[in-house]
Amino acid sequence: MAEAQGGRVRPEEASAWEALVTTARRTVADGLVVGTSGNVSVRVGDTVLVTPSGVPYDRLTPADVTGVGLDGRQLLGTLVPTSELPMHLAVYRATDARAVVHTHAVHATAVSTLVPELPLVHYMAAALGGPVRVAPYAAYGTDELAGHVLRALEDRSGCLLRNHGTLTHGSSLDQAYDRTAQLDWMCRLWLTASSVPGLTPSLLTPGQLAEVGERLRGYGQPG
Repeated sequence: MAEAQGGRVRPEEASAWEALVTTARRTVADGLVVGTSGNVSVRVGDTVLVTPSGVPYDRLTPADVTGVGLDGRQLLGTLVPTSELPMHLAVYRATDARAVVHTHAVHATAVSTLVPELPLVHYMAAALGGPVRVAPYAAYGTDELAGHVLRALEDRSGCLLRNHGTLTHGSSLDQAYDRTAQLDWMCRLWLTASSVPGLTPSLLTPGQLAEVGERLRGYGQPG
């Protein structure tokens, strides 16, 4: 087993940390965050591995494993966890999420300043559980923001944060990341379509979205 300051890292935690760092770097490479904004976490048993606060993702090493319990108590590492830890832990305590991705994606953040809910401009909203809500603004890193996010996430796997960004969760880092990318793409689509002078984007009905939700249950490869 690997060693890390602040606790002993199990093999499954070391593997999960490697995947977390890869995902965090991908958010930068794909333009979903700038610098050290945004954060990523993954749950391994009752331990939540999280990106540390203010450390560029390209500098993270296996020795930088940062993990906390569901109560927020630091179990692994000595680096300070992300300032958005309350939001991540709130999601894990309230849902069956195994991974959470939070970004400051520009298109999604722009939409968060305009509407209380992303209009149903594309059927991939069904992959997030339905129309994507915008959580009211609160200062980052606060319990107030975490509460707003949980309410926006009811029966959903993603939401927008007003004047802030996005949050998605999933059964894996890959799924949580894909949902983030899809969400920002839908926001970009709506912004593009709604910017055409004299025209209004056509929107899906709740019935059409529900039909897609049923079809998505069988999407992909078996198992």
